Amino acid sequence: MNKHFSHFLLTLLAFTLPLSIMAQKKTFTLEDLNYGGMNYRSMTPENQTYAWWGDVLIHNTRNTCYSIDPKTLEETQILSIEEVNTALKEDAGGTVPLNELFVYLGSASFPYPDQPLALLENPPIRVLYDWKDKKVVWKQEYSYDISDWSPASRAQAFVSNDNLFVMDAEGETHQLSTDGSREIVYGQSVHRDEFGIYKGTFWSPDGQKLAFYRMDQSMVSDYPQVNLSTRIATEEPDKYPMAGETSHKVTVGVYDLASDKTIYLKAGDPTDRYFTNIQWSPDAKRIYIQELNRDQTDIELTVYDAVTGDKEGVIYREHNDKYAEPLTPITFLPWDDQKFILQSQKDGYNHLYLMDVKGREIKQITKGPWVVLDLIGFCKKRGSVIILSTEANPIQNNLYEVKLSNGKRTLLDNGKGCHANTYQPDGKHSSILSASGTALYDNYSEPDVPRNIELITLGKDKRERLFTAEDPWKDYDAPEFSCGTIKAADNATDLYYRMVKPIDFDPTKKYPTVIYVYGGPHSRNVEARWHYSSRGWETYMAQKGYLLFILDNRGSCDRGLEFEQATFRQLGQLEMADQMKGVEFLKQQPYVDADRIGVHGWSYGGFMTISLMTNHPDVFKVGVAGGPVIDWQWYEVMYGERYMDTPQTNPEGYEKTSLLRQAKNLKGHLQIIQGLNDKTVVPQHCLRFIDECIKAGTHPDFFVYPGEPHNMRGRKSVHLHERITQYFEDHLK
Repeated sequence: MNKHFSHFLLTLLAFTLPLSIMAQKKTFTLEDLNYGGMNYRSMTPENQTYAWWGDVLIHNTRNTCYSIDPKTLEETQILSIEEVNTALKEDAGGTVPLNELFVYLGSASFPYPDQPLALLENPPIRVLYDWKDKKVVWKQEYSYDISDWSPASRAQAFVSNDNLFVMDAEGETHQLSTDGSREIVYGQSVHRDEFGIYKGTFWSPDGQKLAFYRMDQSMVSDYPQVNLSTRIATEEPDKYPMAGETSHKVTVGVYDLASDKTIYLKAGDPTDRYFTNIQWSPDAKRIYIQELNRDQTDIELTVYDAVTGDKEGVIYREHNDKYAEPLTPITFLPWDDQKFILQSQKDGYNHLYLMDVKGREIKQITKGPWVVLDLIGFCKKRGSVIILSTEANPIQNNLYEVKLSNGKRTLLDNGKGCHANTYQPDGKHSSILSASGTALYDNYSEPDVPRNIELITLGKDKRERLFTAEDPWKDYDAPEFSCGTIKAADNATDLYYRMVKPIDFDPTKKYPTVIYVYGGPHSRNVEARWHYSSRGWETYMAQKGYLLFILDNRGSCDRGLEFEQATFRQLGQLEMADQMKGVEFLKQQPYVDADRIGVHGWSYGGFMTISLMTNHPDVFKVGVAGGPVIDWQWYEVMYGERYMDTPQTNPEGYEKTSLLRQAKNLKGHLQIIQGLNDKTVVPQHCLRFIDECIKAGTHPDFFVYPGEPHNMRGRKSVHLHERITQYFEDHLK
């Protein structure tokens, strides 16, 4: 071939290929998009980890920690993993077991603002490392699944063989209980993790006393879970108090490290009572508890003497005819130990109230038709409190400084997106605030921003950018994510939705549509985060030619009590009405194929999926319900009775919402998926529904994951979403 002609062809191809082959982007797999997938981590926005050493911001990496200059943002190394391991070897006289050497510094913390000490935890050890002198100054055994450490006394509380122990700073172990068992539970979360409870031990501010839960569940019925991994399947019963049935009894103990003695708070008969949101007084002399009756209509803020256990009195009461739900302990002002902040929904929205220790309300600090999501901390110098709230928009989380003197609020972030995306074990965000409260670091995203991290200094309008994550999807063919509102079934309330359109969307075509639903309390599916909080599976389905639609109905969270309590005593009914308004909206779109509408959800969303499939059988062609609640009489006491009362007091509501009576109405293709060892929504739900379907002559499909709990873990999650996808491919496309 003539070389000049060849050169001409190559030049021509260079200009034409980008329009076809070179312009093509990658496609997603479930290994990319699903938690548990082999490539999932690389498809999530890159993150960085920070911690405060007093008012100095520290950037933690896997191998190194750096201090950050607040003026220049320059980073200076303060310690490395090599230095730590060298110091450990020197401390041990030359040799250290391999499992005691550190391989990760990302979780390093700095508990003492005036000392150059890093707290490093690497089971089986916990150490304090002095990075200036480059030596280990203190070491403690740390090899327990449940461990609570006090920086003030350096003592740890831990659970071993069902019993509670305290190991002091010198390594001496003190046993607090001897009768611990599956039935008598010490130092662990109680009341089935409701009311904001996530642990069972609570150190006093000085680290000299430990409050702890003791839960007697010997009177609670066993649910017969089965272990299939043994040669012959064995029973592994789980204590599961169902709605209307006998519940457990909780008491609160207090251990004194100095006297090595334990007393119990004299709260009276614990039957049908909930002890929540334990808080110590700043002087460690008193314990404050928000107590509820079993009906969950009345809150009492009760004070106990931490030395004698005597009840000093009830200093505050709150009543709600439907339910009251305390989720946050009181918070004392750091500059006045006679005043504290109470969070309450008593005016219809969660707000802050300044109280004194006599229980007198001094003032309401925040007010408005929006929700305080978190009290992050205080700035003593400015006399202010820092909060996270929905004031800017119901689907946003934004940071504000609030002056306690006059309630004036100042927006600290850019007013968009969802901020403070750094979470602690309790779900709160106080770790983002410096010791003095004058600065904070803000990890946030917006619908079109994967992740930014900024340093915010109070009193300054300027925010310093610490990190910007690249879009990990930039080389992939991604769908269009959009957000909007429709009216609820009351034709007045705005409901937010997310829509994910098929890749290569053509408005002249009609697409099969899948509604992903949750719909229950304490969940907000549509948020102003990256891609409006879209789940990876939605993108995978959009790639396969489906349109996805997600609507937050009334009953979901962070919209105020009227919005959230609208479903009281009739779960699923109002939610269905709102979801059907979403269907009505979809049918108005020319690109939605009204004859090919499916629905999918998990847990409460599984309940909603089967509710919609059986109450509107001519609308939904296909459904996949995971871990579904079928009848609320088989759900747990605390959650079930809060929203439904008991089967004895609300028999009409339980009958109306039960899906057993709906089994005969099933028309479309329904697949039910269940973890065989689900301790949240026990398998009795789906199995009884299948039994009713057999009696009625209807035919759902069923798939079970042996050994799995309420949600599939690891690689099984990929398998799960492959199965869900294939079901829609087989029956909806």
